[in-house]
Amino acid sequence: MVRIGYTMMTEQADPRSLVEHVVGAEWAGFDFAVCSDHYFPWLASQGHSPHAWTVLGAAAQATERIPLMTYVTCPTFRYHPAVVAQQAATLALLSDGRFRLGLGAGENLNEHVVGGGWPPADVRHQRLEEAVEIIRELFAGGYVNHRGEHFTVESAKLWDRPDRPPPIGIAVSGRQSCELAGRLADLLIATEPRPELVRDFQRAGGQGKPCVGQLPLSYDTDPDAARKRAHDQFRWFAGGWKVNSELPGPSSFEAATQFVRQEDVAASIPCGNRVDAVIEAVRPFADAGFTEVALVQIGGDQQAPYLDWARDELLPALREALP
Repeated sequence: MVRIGYTMMTEQADPRSLVEHVVGAEWAGFDFAVCSDHYFPWLASQGHSPHAWTVLGAAAQATERIPLMTYVTCPTFRYHPAVVAQQAATLALLSDGRFRLGLGAGENLNEHVVGGGWPPADVRHQRLEEAVEIIRELFAGGYVNHRGEHFTVESAKLWDRPDRPPPIGIAVSGRQSCELAGRLADLLIATEPRPELVRDFQRAGGQGKPCVGQLPLSYDTDPDAARKRAHDQFRWFAGGWKVNSELPGPSSFEAATQFVRQEDVAASIPCGNRVDAVIEAVRPFADAGFTEVALVQIGGDQQAPYLDWARDELLPALREALP
């Protein structure tokens, strides 16, 4: 069965609401939850961007069973990998082993704030590979000294760490990142249901490992309101990852998406309350070999009705349709 997850979208809700939402997701019966890690929202209309790790710590205490995951953290600019390792170990303890560490090469939108510049993708992947090596070494225990091409670690040690380190996922968008994930990750993370991503990951060493996708939707009993909301807050999604990773701020996304129409957004994002439309949007992920799909309900103030619908209609239908 494809496991269905809930997304804590930090760009569209305040921290208290995010914790309330994931408690509701646990009640609704979602199999897991993921949390975005941003410094800025994609678009100003989303209106939020609290610190993801603080929110996750509160979520770990407020929930009992639902697994948690960063989707995703960049451990190479805004955070040093030694700090990410400490954060992940602490959250694994707070959640009693329910945490998975999702990592990625990042977006200029969030990482430019520390003034380190924004190198090309191949350099970002080199930095990510070195960061993962540091994090895994710290998870293993003992003191770590590292003097690499991109990072230095001086006598670092995790004094509080779980007996079993949290699994590490790596976000992919092309062959280079899939090969990196296949060698270094415990699971694959992607936002597009492209079969070649799973194949390249498996060929590089990811055979038998989980593959986690993500799908936005805009639930509303009024389809017109759903389309309007999706266009207002999620039209950035149409840019594709190669564009989205390069733009530096919400105003850039506003300009880049000024000609995207409501019908363009609705063509790729299920809008309304048709369960069959969501099933057909999730199905390509299942067909491509993804084992998990995290759903994103667009609109921070629309989570309560969505969670009711998910519990009563959507999740039972997905589990029946996608065994």
